[in-house]
Amino acid sequence: MIIVSYDITNTKTRTRFMKFLRKFGRRMQYSVYEIENSSAVLANVVNEIKRGFAEEFEETDSVCLFNLSSSCKIERYGYAAHEDENLIIVR
Repeated sequence: MIIVSYDITNTKTRTRFMKFLRKFGRRMQYSVYEIENSSAVLANVVNEIKRGFAEEFEETDSVCLFNLSSSCKIERYGYAAHEDENLIIVR
């Protein structure tokens, strides 16, 4: 899983970036997206950020990508606890 967090000042750039991320994953918070992990998806996201967005970012903008391994433990509480659609328990 890839977690993308962003803080982009320009409304037009921020909206385009949000729409771009929406193609790959789902919104967890206003500026945080969860994307199913694969090397192809990660490469596509990184390349598009470098080619299509990096030049538009202002000095105060930030975008962080967190590539979580399959061994990472994720705990969800509140509304997020109900969003775990692909829960599989094997005993």
